[in-house]
Amino acid sequence: MQPRNMSMSGVVDLAAVKAAQEAKTKAEQARAAAAREGGGGAVSPADLVIDVDEAGFERDVLQRSTEVPVVIDFWAEWCEPCKQLSPVLERLAVEYNGRFLLAKIDVDANQMLMQQFGIQGIPAVFAVVAGQALPLFQGAAGEAQIRQTLDQLVTVAEQRFGLTGLTVDPEAEPGGGEAPAQAPVGPYDAALNAAAQALDAGDMGGAIQAYKNVLADDPANPEAKLGLAQAELLQRVQGLDAQQVRKEAAEKPADAQAQIAAADLDLVGGHVEDAFGRLIDAVRRTAGEDRDAVRLRLLELFEVVGADDPRVTAARRALARALF
Repeated sequence: MQPRNMSMSGVVDLAAVKAAQEAKTKAEQARAAAAREGGGGAVSPADLVIDVDEAGFERDVLQRSTEVPVVIDFWAEWCEPCKQLSPVLERLAVEYNGRFLLAKIDVDANQMLMQQFGIQGIPAVFAVVAGQALPLFQGAAGEAQIRQTLDQLVTVAEQRFGLTGLTVDPEAEPGGGEAPAQAPVGPYDAALNAAAQALDAGDMGGAIQAYKNVLADDPANPEAKLGLAQAELLQRVQGLDAQQVRKEAAEKPADAQAQIAAADLDLVGGHVEDAFGRLIDAVRRTAGEDRDAVRLRLLELFEVVGADDPRVTAARRALARALF
């Protein structure tokens, strides 16, 4: 299975947003299945660092990433910087006490994995969280930088996917931990899959209705809320003349609808800060119903990006300053 790139601080990729919501659902299902079958028991500290090859990647990395963030150390015997970095990562894996799993991959013996991750040089360190791959850093980074990156990783894994890590027991026998079993289909999988298929087919109306059907039964369902916000955004930008929209927004900075339409295009194009900044500026320039319309659209865009994204947090503070 080829990994997908998903940066913790990059632009919003709507395909990655959909992939992330699917991954979160699968992670929750896998953890529930493991709990029902008595899996997910304590592991030995020795089990926190594992060697992985192409044959075991699906089992040892992708499946395990539904219960714990998996940090991948791409290395080779001839790589001198690797000999400096690898011991630090191994020590931190034990020190973090199950908050992440370290998978070591020898690039000489696993050329296909190296190509799939697009690695140009080693050492290179990636992470896989709920089946989604993201780059961490390349080269022999300092320990302070590594700790900062790992802290951010485990925070994102817990907040976005509910991955709280492994239970470590110093008395446990090495090799005692088991990968989670395949999860059964959940009650909303059919509706969510139908919505995803409608999105792929460009049927935004069908996707919106499918997500609304889930929310009618489960108003707090996070996957449906995120999917609905995404589908509504894509529906709004369908058929827009991007050049004309941007021209009108530039010529009419106080026109609420012109700024709203341009912000939608900004977000679809991955320009998150531009979209947020445009609408916050419009809040400052408008009043009454126009200001309310701008504010509500900004809140809708927050839903697309995700409440725990630092750019949303910063924009919420800026919005508060603009309003009050």
